[in-house]
Amino acid sequence: MAGAAAGDGGRWRRGRWVAAAAGLCALVMAAHAAVPNGFGNLGSLLETFLPWLGVSVPVLLVLAAVRRSAVAAVAVLLPALVWWSLFGDVLVDKRAAGGDLTVVSHNVNDANPDPAGTARQLAASGAQVLALEELSPDTTPTYERALADSYPYHAVRGTVGLWSRYPLHAVAPVEIMPWPRALRGTVATAKGPIVVYVAHLASVRVRPDAGFATTSRNAAAERLAAAVRAEPATRVLVVGDFNGTPNDRALAPVFAPLRSAQEEAGAGFGFSWPAALPVARIDQILLRGIAPASSWTLPRTGSDHLPVAATLRL
Repeated sequence: MAGAAAGDGGRWRRGRWVAAAAGLCALVMAAHAAVPNGFGNLGSLLETFLPWLGVSVPVLLVLAAVRRSAVAAVAVLLPALVWWSLFGDVLVDKRAAGGDLTVVSHNVNDANPDPAGTARQLAASGAQVLALEELSPDTTPTYERALADSYPYHAVRGTVGLWSRYPLHAVAPVEIMPWPRALRGTVATAKGPIVVYVAHLASVRVRPDAGFATTSRNAAAERLAAAVRAEPATRVLVVGDFNGTPNDRALAPVFAPLRSAQEEAGAGFGFSWPAALPVARIDQILLRGIAPASSWTLPRTGSDHLPVAATLRL
């Protein structure tokens, strides 16, 4: 009896380091907004990949089983519950049938080895509106030729473009960077006009000397947010490559006033980058005054991003 009691007590004493790691993971997830951005934008880097902290739960469960530790197994429930409170709703399939307009946004990659094939794939999606980012002087003519039959209306400003089956009006660049990386245009749909912004925010890098380098991207996001705030139209669509996720606090000026098609009408996280093994949703379809019916990612093209799509109710 004494030996059994000692064994039971051992199960509760073993695995304290595993339990401590579980508590730390739960704390980081729950208090991610408190992680400072002062040096190297550590908070933004953490928030970019925040959903992946959930991987700690099965890993810690395995360690608890190896240690045959009851206290560790119980402790792992804490990060599991915190992760579920943050992201459980994302896993629910909220896609619905119907809708009036399908939109696709795609960073086509200026080094895409098959722009014509990418264009054919996008046209085959059946979308009425296409937004393309990372166009180049060499590839833009290929997209224009390949998409001409399906999309009689298009406009390109710098490295971003808008293709539509409906007439386009008042297309103009939006100054978010020193060179054209955003545009605004009005699409005259069968159910009335909508204003579309196509944007490609500055790239980010992780560098040993500077950490998560996002200064240019954050400045571009502020300028884009200011333009959208000043937009008088009721129905507004903001799409493109944001080089960041909705969890990143630095992008709150853009995301906070808008609705995410993926969050409201998707199934899962809809990760879009990198295409070979997506780990982050950095390509977005955002809305104001428009309701999404469904949201999804399209199959891989020759780009390093997946195309993102949404069907909207107008």
